[in-house]
Amino acid sequence: MTADDSRGAPPGAAGTRLPSRAGVGLKPQHFTGIVESAPDIGFFEIHAENYFVAGGPFHHYLGRIREDYPLSVHGVGLSLGGKEPPDPAHLKALRTLLDRYQPHSFSEHLAWSGHGGTFVNDLLPLVYTGAALTRVCEHIEQVQDFLGRRMLLENPATYVEFEQSDYCETDFIGELVRRSGCGLLLDVNNVYVSCINHHRDARSYMAALPLDSVGEIHLAGFSRDRDAAGAPLLIDNHGSRVDRAVWQLYAELLERTGRLPTLIEWDNDVPGLDTLLAEAQRAEALLQSLPEPSNES
Repeated sequence: MTADDSRGAPPGAAGTRLPSRAGVGLKPQHFTGIVESAPDIGFFEIHAENYFVAGGPFHHYLGRIREDYPLSVHGVGLSLGGKEPPDPAHLKALRTLLDRYQPHSFSEHLAWSGHGGTFVNDLLPLVYTGAALTRVCEHIEQVQDFLGRRMLLENPATYVEFEQSDYCETDFIGELVRRSGCGLLLDVNNVYVSCINHHRDARSYMAALPLDSVGEIHLAGFSRDRDAAGAPLLIDNHGSRVDRAVWQLYAELLERTGRLPTLIEWDNDVPGLDTLLAEAQRAEALLQSLPEPSNES
């Protein structure tokens, strides 16, 4: 076992964390191939809500795969940016899942997806005001207290902004991390998508984030469109290879942060396992090109 490879660590072992390697999202069409081939991959990540059932094939394969690989759980339905607190039933199902598999990391989105008991299957942007900051901090603290663990918060990909906002996005995220004690899941693709859509500099955006709080990085693909004025519009669709510009941002980020766990996200038009692993290997090569951290064992 290398310094950055925690395969074989007992589930839930004290102090475990994701290895500073590349991982991929765990997809049902790849279950059998993973079990049979045991690929050399740093970790797998699941969407929590896909496992909010007691049994079935998803749990059968996840249980087998979890025996050999670190696991990250990524939530998409807590609606942390909504006006109502997180749904108690959702939180209970989430805690049951985390207790069952003892993942090395849990993360959620800076977004909202429900109001007044109605849930929409989307990650919607929120206005960055003092009231919203207080509310989201309270929601994050409720989640962390209920789950008994620190969570990571993912920066959003956005297509509109609100004139009522009092904070820029990076300051808002920085205050959330500072006040709530959560960590940051830095999605480099989201940074690039949002900055192109809002005509901002992606490197300045990343530099303004609390990079010392980053616990995981996401990389994904996007699609290209045009807005009503004919300007470039990028859509965070997780349906293609990571773009060259995002790879460049990622390499520059690693020069500032050092090695960090990095996930290849590919949720739509999912390719074969070999293609996913090849994308992960590209991230792995960048990670391994950096000096080995002296504080990892």
